[in-house]
Amino acid sequence: MINEPNPNSPADQKPAHGHESAPEQNPIPTSRAIVGVVGVLVVAAALAGFGIWSRMGSEKALARSTSELAPPTVILAAPKLGAPSDSLVLPGNVSALTDSPIYARTSGYLTRWYYDIGARVKKGALLATISTPEVDQQLAQAQADLVTAQATANNARIQAERYSGLVKTNAVSRQDTDTFVNQAAATLAAVHSAQANVQRLRELQSFQRVYAPFDGVVTARTVDTGQLIDTGAGKELFHLQAIQTLRVYANLPQVYSQNVKRGSKIDLTFAEHAGKTYQGTLTRTAEAIDPSNRTLLVEIDVDNKAGELLPGSLAQVHFKTQSAGPTLIVPAAALIFRKEGLRVGTVVNGDVAHLAPVVIGEDDGANVQIIAGLNANDQVIQDPPDSIIEGEKVFVSGSGSHPAAGGK
Repeated sequence: MINEPNPNSPADQKPAHGHESAPEQNPIPTSRAIVGVVGVLVVAAALAGFGIWSRMGSEKALARSTSELAPPTVILAAPKLGAPSDSLVLPGNVSALTDSPIYARTSGYLTRWYYDIGARVKKGALLATISTPEVDQQLAQAQADLVTAQATANNARIQAERYSGLVKTNAVSRQDTDTFVNQAAATLAAVHSAQANVQRLRELQSFQRVYAPFDGVVTARTVDTGQLIDTGAGKELFHLQAIQTLRVYANLPQVYSQNVKRGSKIDLTFAEHAGKTYQGTLTRTAEAIDPSNRTLLVEIDVDNKAGELLPGSLAQVHFKTQSAGPTLIVPAAALIFRKEGLRVGTVVNGDVAHLAPVVIGEDDGANVQIIAGLNANDQVIQDPPDSIIEGEKVFVSGSGSHPAAGGK
């Protein structure tokens, strides 16, 4: 039986307009739509925040760069006129007349030390003793070797004398006689070598005792009882300084190098001895100007038998000089310390920094006398920044508008 299609079946019905209808769409859930909208808003907010943050960072970097390139602001003032100066005050380094580290000359173990830091010792005082068992054994062996060499040399000498007597009667040959004579000379040389070795070891053994080489003060002790001691300069045992007379070294500017003479008296002051003046004697100079700083190194000896002064301290050295006219007074804060020497900052051409090399005289801590290097009409930078350099553009406070940043 053949089944005919049912015209009323939905599968066989055709659309009224002659084309297929679109498939039905399921509606989007409300929660899913909300999540999507929130996500879009979050991404948009993140992008906006990143843009704002990047712009703020760029503005800060620009402000920082502008600040760094901007000329420093300075305050100027003319130096004050001071009285003529006939003295020059320079710092001086105090050192001991003799300064020596004490080392061991032999190896062993420290048995005992006798002086600690601060002790005053006389020349020849026993500082420490060292036990040297290896050197003692070497000395005993060397002495035994010397006895053997002496016996051998004595036997060779007897043989040489006997053959020398027999060769006259032709009882022995000349060749045998020469052989024994040469053996006697060689064994005698071996005796001398053994004697030298014994003497060397005796001298090493004598270094078991460490003595002070001069009168002075023990300023350091770096070893203790039982410590292993090595020969040489690898380990310092003591440090000794002679402080009865002290040496003061000062660098005198070249312009004053002709004002100092050997034997002249020089006044010295020390911060720890306020109000007291010590007198030293200029004993020697370097006799040459140091090309690195154009100064003359001078040495002043000062008596310190009372022990009031200490090596390593700083002294103020007062040199008498020829008066060169009025001096200029500037604040101590105006001084600039550079490796090339002492400088004072001035301004030329209205806004250009110039670092003038100067020579100072009296210094009371607040103000400084400028003896050379500055003119009365110079405009001095009162408190110069540490970064100021020669030829740098500056902004003078009160001079008008600020120049362009980074302008040169």
